[in-house]
Amino acid sequence: METQSAPISYLPIIFQIIVALGFVVTTMIIIHLIGPKRKTSDKLTPFESGIEVVGNARKPFSIKYFLVAILFVLFDVEVIFMYPWAVNFRDFGVKGMIEMFIFMGTLLLGFIYIIKKKAIDWE
Repeated sequence: METQSAPISYLPIIFQIIVALGFVVTTMIIIHLIGPKRKTSDKLTPFESGIEVVGNARKPFSIKYFLVAILFVLFDVEVIFMYPWAVNFRDFGVKGMIEMFIFMGTLLLGFIYIIKKKAIDWE
């Protein structure tokens, strides 16, 4: 049995990609050609989940909203790094446990810094 992959073995994958792209392009062209083209004022107005549009959509948001969103993403990504450790914690031994304590300590220091700076106070 041959263990090296020959370029010919990729032919089915290339063929499947070509067929999929061809289907997408063909479908889009057909829909564009046979679809209705009636442009009325009702169709050209923005649709906001059935609610009538009032005012300008470009209102400034409070920076606290963005700060909380960024902090959530930051800590969420850091917590994701704990999953592989939890799955394999027996294989890592004492060294892995010490490294995770260092990681958790760093995470806790960052959280304490955020609390001290009052980044998530909503006053």
